[in-house]
Amino acid sequence: MIDLNDIESSIVEVYNDYYLDVFRFLVCFTGNQNDAEDLTQEVFIRLLKNLNHFKSEYNLKTWIFSIAKHVAVDHYRKKKFFSVFKDGFFTRLESNGKKPDEEVEFNEMEQFIHEAISKLKPNFRAVIILRGINEFSVKETADILQCSESKVKVDYHRALKDLKRKMNIGIEEVLPNAK
Repeated sequence: MIDLNDIESSIVEVYNDYYLDVFRFLVCFTGNQNDAEDLTQEVFIRLLKNLNHFKSEYNLKTWIFSIAKHVAVDHYRKKKFFSVFKDGFFTRLESNGKKPDEEVEFNEMEQFIHEAISKLKPNFRAVIILRGINEFSVKETADILQCSESKVKVDYHRALKDLKRKMNIGIEEVLPNAK
């Protein structure tokens, strides 16, 4: 996908193809749109700096998300957030035409979910975001997190179990993609 003979257009194409996905991942991870914008730029800066290390036999998407995960974890370590979703990402979503009481209930549930996710260990949080929210495959998640597929499955299971315990409800009610 990256043509070293026409590097500029290749970079523009990669940026256009993956910017929004990386941004969404980072918004979910940080809970802050401004931080996610800055971190997304940092991901693509690191991508440019390390382009010579990319091997064509690897999947570009998983390489980019691996960089994004490292950028997010670095940011998390620097900021030492008490609550990752403190700025209420879900409360800024546009209305979908629900009745006011349904909307309030929906917003409360989203807030509750984000609070529970923010209390997970960073590696559990990353697996939940990648598998449960972004719907990456086990293999893609393993490549991004640079671990085995077995570890992804175990961490995802444990993270769901921990979320269920924290929320005291059935996880299928929270993340319909959780299986």
